[in-house]
This record gives sequence, C-alpha cells and structure tokens, in this order.
Amino acid sequence: MAVDRPEYRLSDAERQEALDALSEHVRTGRLDLVEFDERSAQVSSAKLRRDLEPLFADLPEPKPGMLTPVRGMRPATPYVPPAAPPPAPAPAWRQRLASSIVPIAAVLAVLLFFTVARGMIFVFALPAIAALLAGAIAGNRHDRRRRRF
Repeated sequence: MAVDRPEYRLSDAERQEALDALSEHVRTGRLDLVEFDERSAQVSSAKLRRDLEPLFADLPEPKPGMLTPVRGMRPATPYVPPAAPPPAPAPAWRQRLASSIVPIAAVLAVLLFFTVARGMIFVFALPAIAALLAGAIAGNRHDRRRRRF
C-alpha cells in the first residue's frame, strides 16, 4: 500500500478519518479493544501521513482516504493557450481605392470652394458623393460575410 504524498503532515480531519476506520474494524471484529487503544494512540501522535501506513498494513478496507491508492489518475496536462488568430489579410485593391477616394474628394472640395466658385456651397457635397461612391466600390463587408456561410 502506498501513501498518497507521505511527506505531508496530517490534519485533524485525517486523524479523525483514521480513527473512524479503526472503529469500524473493531465493530467488525478485526481488532479487539486493546489493539484499538494502541493503534488509536499511535494515530493521535502521528505527525505525517506515512506514520499511519503501518497501522493499516494488516487490515482490509475501510482505510483512511490518504492511504487508499488513487486509480486512474493521470498527471495534469499543462495549459497550452490557443494559437493566435492569423493576421488579417491585406486590404484588396477595391478597399484601398475606396479608402483613398474620400480624403481626396474632401481636399478637392475645399480647393474648388476657395479658388473657382466662391458662392457655390454645393461643392461640399462632393465628399458625400465620394463616400457613397467608395461604399459602392468596396461593397458592404456584412453582405460578403453572409454570402460566405
């Protein structure tokens, strides 16, 4: 019988569990009262888990939990974080074109307003038109995602 972590110190609960197991052996007739007194005194004075092993070596179950070998246990596998998602692909030529149209249209609108047509306020509609055009060129990302699935 191998003790699970024999170098660990005993807790009060583990000592009580060992005394309960010895009491059960007295009830079933495996131990007489003299043997029970001797073994229970050794349980009370035990410091480490390995000190309990010889007290239960000649007895069948029930045994304290720390003396019962754990079956089917495997060492824990180390945590491996999930792989990082792949980097986003470079924007396609349509997206690059669409993202450059709006700033160019804004600069062009300001230049036209101050140089050519001083009273023509509708020139500032040029960036809005460019934004609509850019959206049409680049397409709607949400629509493309829906089409993929």
